Amino acid sequence: MAETPVIHVLNGPNLNLLGVREPDIYGRDTLADIEQRCVKAAGGAQVVFRQTNHEGALVDWIQEAREGADALIINPAAYSHTSVALHDALKMLSIPVIELHLSNPAARETFRHHSYVSSAATGVIAGFGATGYELAVQAALTLIRERP
Repeated sequence: MAETPVIHVLNGPNLNLLGVREPDIYGRDTLADIEQRCVKAAGGAQVVFRQTNHEGALVDWIQEAREGADALIINPAAYSHTSVALHDALKMLSIPVIELHLSNPAARETFRHHSYVSSAATGVIAGFGATGYELAVQAALTLIRERP
């Protein structure tokens, strides 16, 4: 682990529209608001915060985290339910991986009940809205400290 922990927070498709996209499900916080919440929760740890609508970019960033991150938080959004590529990339990591969802996929449409990402994650945080990101950062910091 680096002297200052590095946490990568990756966000998948349509999350760039937070605050305006279905606020009754996803809340009114924008992605910029959530990034600031993550930085604050990190308490001095470095946060690399990214969003893309492209699956391949997420795979590239996951691979990048192999060398440059102490933990990875990912909100794969719809790719949770479709992407074997994300699953395979995450399985190559030896750092803690936290899957994150603003809503609770298990309480939504049945096609959202399965996640390819979950089986490659250390843990899952879902259903707490933007607060889930802060919980994920706190969990990541705890997991980093506890690593041998």
